[in-house]
Amino acid sequence: MNEAVLLKLGRLQRAGAIFGLIGLAAGGLGAALAPRQFSISYLTGYTFWLGLSLGCLGVAMIHHLTGGRWGFVTRRFLEAGFMTLPLMALLFVPVLFCMRELYPWARSGVGAASDSLRQRAMYENASLFCARAVAFFAVWLGMAFALRKWSLQQDATDDPLPTVRLRTLSGPGLVLYALTATFAFVDWVMSIEPKWSSTIFPLIVLIGQLLIAFALVTVLLSWLGQRLPFRDVVTRTHFHDLGNLLLTLVVFWTYVSFSQLLIIYSGNLPREIDWYRCRVAGGWKAVIVLLALFHFFIPFFLLLFRAMKQNIARLAVIAALIFAAHIAETFWTIEPSFFREGMHLHWLDAAGIVGLGGAWVAGFASSLKRHGLLPQNDPRIEYSIAQLADAK
Repeated sequence: MNEAVLLKLGRLQRAGAIFGLIGLAAGGLGAALAPRQFSISYLTGYTFWLGLSLGCLGVAMIHHLTGGRWGFVTRRFLEAGFMTLPLMALLFVPVLFCMRELYPWARSGVGAASDSLRQRAMYENASLFCARAVAFFAVWLGMAFALRKWSLQQDATDDPLPTVRLRTLSGPGLVLYALTATFAFVDWVMSIEPKWSSTIFPLIVLIGQLLIAFALVTVLLSWLGQRLPFRDVVTRTHFHDLGNLLLTLVVFWTYVSFSQLLIIYSGNLPREIDWYRCRVAGGWKAVIVLLALFHFFIPFFLLLFRAMKQNIARLAVIAALIFAAHIAETFWTIEPSFFREGMHLHWLDAAGIVGLGGAWVAGFASSLKRHGLLPQNDPRIEYSIAQLADAK
């Protein structure tokens, strides 16, 4: 690996470790001083960073199935992203200790007083909650280790068998990813409000995960694209492809999010409308405006222009805006369930995002440094290079 790139990744790893330690230490102090607020802030931060790991897993499998040229230059970023899943499994443990603070069904006496909780007690209980979490992580980790193993095996051989295995796993793997993530985020996010349900909500979560994964690899490729080994391989066509994918997912995410709102508004059922009522109260309205601007309108209109998608610096800024906006979207999705009268900001919110994010970045950079940044011997790479040559 290029020495300058190794130096950059080393600095990134150290910065992530420092911010992670500071944030998690602050969170530990907050857990002692304000356990309820710590639980809420930790879940918010954890939901975002786990979503990024899962998004990288999903995008990697999409690439193995489609063979798009954008994927060959971003594959190692995606693999380093989903190889943070063992770390995220470990960081899930505090959520288990915070169940009583987060979930009404976990509090003794609350379930007996609520018809909706009594009806779901066979499913929503602490034992099955923990068992399902173990099953979800087992599936995700199994797919992640297999994809990483076969990808690295392909680097060492001209035999296309590892690539065939990658593609064979990715088809059913995407189905497993969608199913397990759906049940996981119903457990970990939707069950915070026992009276509310939405069949579109898990789809919104999944599309958001893929979107931030694409945003991340776009920023990273723009950061390292002018250095070896990327310098001789990456072209503006790769960034144009990534820009098109960002545009597609921005539109899709907005479509499913608005569809949920429209259906709930049209149904006008109190148990469904109430989910939105607390999310437009007080300062939460400002968050909606920010999401409308930076999660849809601005990226959508800018990404319509070909020149914008082929301008590396500008595309990186757009991707970074989407990434930051999705942090706000995660905050808006979870925290109003606990603060229904209006926006509530606490220093532990920043500690959760920064602490977990620092740990994620340190794990990501550590994994990225271990192997070459470009995949080797994939039988589809030569075809991709030929396509780029024809395009020129």
